[in-house]
Amino acid sequence: MSRYYSSHCQQCHIKTNCTPSPYRRVSRWEHEDVLEAMQTRLDNAPDSMRIRRQTVEHPFGTLKAWMGATHFLTRQLKNVSTEMSLHVLAYNMKRVMNIMGTAAMIEAIRA
Repeated sequence: MSRYYSSHCQQCHIKTNCTPSPYRRVSRWEHEDVLEAMQTRLDNAPDSMRIRRQTVEHPFGTLKAWMGATHFLTRQLKNVSTEMSLHVLAYNMKRVMNIMGTAAMIEAIRA
């Protein structure tokens, strides 16, 4: 975080609307420009978040429903990672079966 004080507050005609203190303290995160650029992109294309929500959130919602909307059954990061990987693999296999069919998927696995 970068914090700095503005020395121009004393002469500003709207100071009373901005801050009650003698000087305005401004805090800015070092990567604030990245957030501003992202917000600008979203402002220019408001439908992008709606599309992202439809394409990205659905698999996680499905996985959560399969897991029973509970916590992971295992402990420790490596075990939880394995459990999540198995859930993702099952999701992907089920999608392949729905798109290609079971016979085509088995043939692709054998190849």
